[in-house]
Amino acid sequence: MIEDIQAAIPLGLLLSFMIGPVFFVLLETSATKGFRAGVCFDVGVVVADIVFLVIAYFSSFQLLENLSNEPGLFVFGGMILLVYGVYLFAKKAKKKTTTARPSKGGYVGLFIKGFLLNFINIGVLAFWLGLIIVVGPSLENDPERMLVFFSTVILVYFGTDLMKIILAKQLKRYLTIERIVLITKGLGIVLIICGIVLITKGFLPKERFNLKEEIERIS
Repeated sequence: MIEDIQAAIPLGLLLSFMIGPVFFVLLETSATKGFRAGVCFDVGVVVADIVFLVIAYFSSFQLLENLSNEPGLFVFGGMILLVYGVYLFAKKAKKKTTTARPSKGGYVGLFIKGFLLNFINIGVLAFWLGLIIVVGPSLENDPERMLVFFSTVILVYFGTDLMKIILAKQLKRYLTIERIVLITKGLGIVLIICGIVLITKGFLPKERFNLKEEIERIS
């Protein structure tokens, strides 16, 4: 379990700094409306992620069950990550680095705004689906281990967002268009590499990637 938690922490940090509409609205909301407003907005975003994660898990359950017998299914998850990475790499930054400024309202309204802004992005569902297919086999498709892993991802993601909320004004000052482009392209390259590795893994013979047997052979 400790190893699963350690593996999930970098992923949670990576997700927290993925550049998109949610990222900038979170900074804008926190800087203009305060800490509580930013937290309410972000809770809505996280709830949407959890909903997508649950949908992705149950929709890919049969794939996870068959993955060990059909390595070619790795290609499916790899293609999702590859396409998403290419999209991030090719995406051009807009002159305005924020979306529409949140309308004045209660905390419930901000929660709903965060939820909907994240939920309407079908790319988030595709990302979680690809990630589950990638991570599932390494966690032996064990529901308990997957719960620990993805719970850690979400908690680290949310905890990092809290730091962004606190430092919202300072972060907005340093997020120039040029830096946004570099960050976005960097994240895109990481996803592209992961996708290519996964696709390659699906095409090569299963025994070439049987890490468990190699470890047992060495020991």
